[in-house]
Amino acid sequence: TDRKKFHTAPVGQVFRLRPFHVLLATGGGYAGYRKYEDYKLQQLEKRGIEVPVKLASEWEVALYKSVPTRLLSRAWGRLNQVELPTWLRKPVYSLYIWTFGVNMKEAAVEDLHHYRNLSEFFRRKLKPQARPVCCVHSVISPSDGKILNFGQVKNCEVEQVKGVTYSLESFLGPRISTEEMHFSQAPPGNSFQKQLVTKEGNELYHCVIYLAPGDYHCFHSPTDWTVSHRRHFPGSLMSVNPGVARWIKELFCHNERVVLTGDWKHGFFSLTAVGATNVGSIRIYFDQDLHTNSPSYSKGSYNDFSFISNNNKEGIPMRKGEHLGEFNLGSTIVLIFEAPKDFRFNLKAGQKIRFGEALGSL
Repeated sequence: TDRKKFHTAPVGQVFRLRPFHVLLATGGGYAGYRKYEDYKLQQLEKRGIEVPVKLASEWEVALYKSVPTRLLSRAWGRLNQVELPTWLRKPVYSLYIWTFGVNMKEAAVEDLHHYRNLSEFFRRKLKPQARPVCCVHSVISPSDGKILNFGQVKNCEVEQVKGVTYSLESFLGPRISTEEMHFSQAPPGNSFQKQLVTKEGNELYHCVIYLAPGDYHCFHSPTDWTVSHRRHFPGSLMSVNPGVARWIKELFCHNERVVLTGDWKHGFFSLTAVGATNVGSIRIYFDQDLHTNSPSYSKGSYNDFSFISNNNKEGIPMRKGEHLGEFNLGSTIVLIFEAPKDFRFNLKAGQKIRFGEALGSL
């Protein structure tokens, strides 16, 4: 006959399973299950039902980490760089806009055909008048997003969401030398939290802002301050949406992050950009040496870079509202700073906030 011949591989070869495939299947399936659980929790919250905190066990965290999120994030990043045909741009971007509720009327360029690829669309700039910067309050929101938590740092622990904490020292890393930072000369026996406070009578405060995929992806300086040091922690790229943050203790300490530290008029100030799934790219505009989501890294490692040199004794001065950096999709910003005891936040947990709006003041 003239029928085509089909050649099949031996049965043993077809059904051969490799460890990577098993991990990918089990980890991916479990991640999908967690997404479904997150959806159910969101529905309960919308109905006003308080959801009890249920933390993941060590094996659940290990299983989640088995998903190759770093590899997937790099693949997603490369896909985002692919130039789309002009005729395809509007349908693709319109679907994204509809899915995540993007307000394109705020974009500096509203024409969807202008954005050559998804990366350009994600990193779109806003019209100057779209985000007026509050001049009255001393600290503003560095980005669009949702307020997950805020308040005083207590017992060297910070809340990522209500009832779920992480270690301040694990998150920021070991204390930086006093030559590079204006840390107080506290005795070694003092807690890490007290070592960060440089002025008597001050307290340490924190604020966590979650950027959803539909939010404006750039972040700005939240106050007038000087950046003197950068610490980069390579790590996992697990999701940081509120459901996962409620489930995994010290989630932000597991994930890749870039910690900028310095000082403002009241003492210590830090801004940390936390990476997440599909957000392997964290860019700091004045830091050309920073490279995130590298193919390999040592667990628990970090690298330091000082902006103080013989030619620059102060560091990098930043003005309130000035462009600071960007994510490739959306993630989390964590502010940890020192301020007098009468500092007050003008926030509510769970509220939506936009870049330029007040976080708090004295």
